[in-house]
Amino acid sequence: MSIPVEIDHLSQTLADFAAGYLVTSDQGRVKVVSAEPVLADGAFRVAAPGRGSLANVGVNPEVTLVWPPLEAPGFSLIVDGTAAVDGHDVVITPTGGVLHKPVGQA
Repeated sequence: MSIPVEIDHLSQTLADFAAGYLVTSDQGRVKVVSAEPVLADGAFRVAAPGRGSLANVGVNPEVTLVWPPLEAPGFSLIVDGTAAVDGHDVVITPTGGVLHKPVGQA
């Protein structure tokens, strides 16, 4: 079950979540790292996610941010976006978001 989240409603939706994960890929191997993305001026900044994530973004700017539910069986927040490396950080412009949980938990 998925519920779309409008980009301009992300800041309100994020109030229900804690730390999340940054998912990157070099178009072969996927890398998942814990992250605390900060949303400001319409973009997320992930501070110092590591060399592997930075390298992946350099090859493939399409990324996903995932926040698990604080309590089961809650919704996860999944945000897709386009990323760019900014020094040791990654800046992500969101392109879409959904609240998601398996249908059996609805």
